[in-house]
Amino acid sequence: MSTEQILKNTNAQILDEFNASIMFDKELYSQDIKGSIAHSQMLCEQGVLTNEEQESIENGLLQVKEEIESGKFEFSLAYEDIHMAVENRLTEIIGEPGKRLHTARSRNDQVATDFRLYVQEKSLSIKELLKELVGTFVQVADKHTTTLIPGMTHLQHAQPLNFGYHMLAYANMFKRDFERFESSYERNNYSPLGSAALAGTPHNINRDSTASKLGFKAPTAHAMDSVSDRDFALEILFNISTSMMHISRISEELVTWSSYEFQFIRMSDEYATTSSIMPQKKNPDVPELLRGKTGRVYGNLISLFTVMKGLPLAYNKDTQEDKEGVFDSVKTIEISLKILNEVIKTMIVNVDKMENACKIGHLSATDLADYLVQKQNMPFRTAYYITKDVVACANSLNKDISELTIEEIRSSNDVIRDIDDEIIMYLDLRNSMNARKSFGGTSTLQTVEQIKVFEEWLEK
Repeated sequence: MSTEQILKNTNAQILDEFNASIMFDKELYSQDIKGSIAHSQMLCEQGVLTNEEQESIENGLLQVKEEIESGKFEFSLAYEDIHMAVENRLTEIIGEPGKRLHTARSRNDQVATDFRLYVQEKSLSIKELLKELVGTFVQVADKHTTTLIPGMTHLQHAQPLNFGYHMLAYANMFKRDFERFESSYERNNYSPLGSAALAGTPHNINRDSTASKLGFKAPTAHAMDSVSDRDFALEILFNISTSMMHISRISEELVTWSSYEFQFIRMSDEYATTSSIMPQKKNPDVPELLRGKTGRVYGNLISLFTVMKGLPLAYNKDTQEDKEGVFDSVKTIEISLKILNEVIKTMIVNVDKMENACKIGHLSATDLADYLVQKQNMPFRTAYYITKDVVACANSLNKDISELTIEEIRSSNDVIRDIDDEIIMYLDLRNSMNARKSFGGTSTLQTVEQIKVFEEWLEK
């Protein structure tokens, strides 16, 4: 073989590899076969296929599916994508009827349908994983409605909370994520099948029939938009990115809480590792990985936005780049949700450490200011500055404000030298937490009510 021929063959192989999508879009084999069966059934209903042809096609497609799932199917670059690979094997199995399957459709609407089916199915499965995670946060919250933990702003001790309330903050985040997937599912539950290349088909088809068979609400309304639309893929990437952001936030807290400085929690040995050189260390590797994997799903979202931003109507080969990022993000969120669920379930809460930390930073200082406003009819700004004096007094005595005696409080500022000794009760950390009983607040009473709402939602 001449050098020229070798180069020509090499270039052809490189182009085949560059052009083909079969090695990643084979992920869609199940959706492709499902869509083709529905399409064949509709063609039979419309008289385009005979009953015998349709039955042969359906049985052949089910055989292809079995071959793929058993590992007998050989994926080859020669067939470019999963759609051509399945159709080619079908024709090998059943002959002439296999060549009739593609009547009244294009690979454009075929891939749009397959991909949308995949996204819809994954939206449902991810939604269920989110629901399970919400349930786990609620279970942990229910055990700790009286456990004190420092509430922070700017990573500085601010006010006393109960740990159950803190857990419910994440339950709310993941509940919103659940609702985002639910909303996206409803908005995107329309079938592109039958749009053909971009302008519909002259064949006598029934798009409502295929939409119904595939579990869609109805067919999409505009053929050109249908084959070029990837909003549904962008939506699932955005939804996944938002969920991963929430996963990253709780992971950051788990890393912090498990540190020697905090020791609020201890993670199960399954989800932490020892150092390769320092045997005394226990590293929070799993939360760190969860936090790190957020970056890759963000990248997948931005990547597809970038692919789509300049595409003219209708279909363009650029959209072949729409799938790998979605597949990757879906796998990332699925395993991340499962692992985080187990981390939260198995973590050990160090109640004493949490409650002792509440004695640092004068967490009940705001309660003194609120008391002066409510009981002494004092302007808040005046109360604020008096409270600063009391805090300064506590610092000088190396005490937390909740530990001051009534004499020490009175001596800190002349305006409050005769203050009632009931203020001691207001500065108590647990009373401070329970005083915040407004709707959505951190009191044990409010936390229990919020748990009931979540339990009702989970039952539904």
